[in-house]
Amino acid sequence: MAKKSITARQVKREKMVARFAEKRAALKAEGNYAALDLLPKNASPVRLKNRCQLTGRPKGYMRQFGISRVIFRDMALAGKIPGVRKASW
Repeated sequence: MAKKSITARQVKREKMVARFAEKRAALKAEGNYAALDLLPKNASPVRLKNRCQLTGRPKGYMRQFGISRVIFRDMALAGKIPGVRKASW
């Protein structure tokens, strides 16, 4: 489980990216890179990191489900993810 401060920082970045999204798009369309540099660094979507929604784990992230592989496996074995079951052949 990730530290609370790390997940809180990620949420803060997500909010900032959403707040400045229109302004960034407009400045990019104009080609005004000097004004783009004056925006906060955390307003850039490149600074976001995919993290597990439940634990905050940064590695092993499964984009389709929004959770890490560890949590995915636990939930799949418990039958909490519809349409997913353990493979056997």
